[in-house]
Order: sequence, then structure tokens, then C-alpha cells
Amino acid sequence: MSQSGDLHSISLALHDFATERDWEQFHSPKNLAMALSAEAGELIEQFQWLTEEQSSNLDDKQLNAIQEEVADVFIYLIKLADKLDIDLLEAARHKIDINHKKYPVDKVKGSSRKYTEYERD
Repeated sequence: MSQSGDLHSISLALHDFATERDWEQFHSPKNLAMALSAEAGELIEQFQWLTEEQSSNLDDKQLNAIQEEVADVFIYLIKLADKLDIDLLEAARHKIDINHKKYPVDKVKGSSRKYTEYERD
């Protein structure tokens, strides 16, 4: 099955899950964006106070907790995109194209500067 087919099947499963519980009424774009932000915060919390090295060497318990938070972020992102009729894969491809133009290799390789900083050079 293609990745977009997998994404579609997840979206349908999420829709069915919410519909069975009569939760679609709460899934406005605003509410979904807020829930997405809250879940992203919970993901960030998993890394709070870890050193760079610790964040790259997680134990199984930490990794499982992070996996659940990543899934929550992903679920709300899918729900939001579905509500707004956004094709996530196409949007990602489009954004990658934009980033190729904003961050040409010859100007940004090895640098973490934002594109607005090197445009002044």
C-alpha cells in the first residue's frame, strides 16, 4: 500500500473513532490546532532537561513515551489537515520545494542561520 493510502486509511480510522463517540462536533480547525499544540508541548516535555547526548540515547521507557507523544501530534495533524481538506503529502512536497529555494546549498551548508540572515550577506 502506498504511503498516501496508509495516510488515508489512518484518517478514515480517526474519523470513525471520533464519529462513534460523537466527538466530531468538537473538532473545529481551531480546537484541533490547539490540541496539536498541546500535544507538541507534551512531546517537548519528554526532552526537557535532557542533555543533547541523553536526547540521542534514550532508554526504552523514554522512547515509548516519546513514541506515544509523536503519535498524538501526528493524529491531530491528520485530523486538522482532513478538516481543512489539505493533502499532507502534497503540502510537504510543496514545502520542501520552497525550502530548496530559500536554503540553497551553496549559501547554507553547515549553517543553522535562518534564510533571512544569509540574504543580507
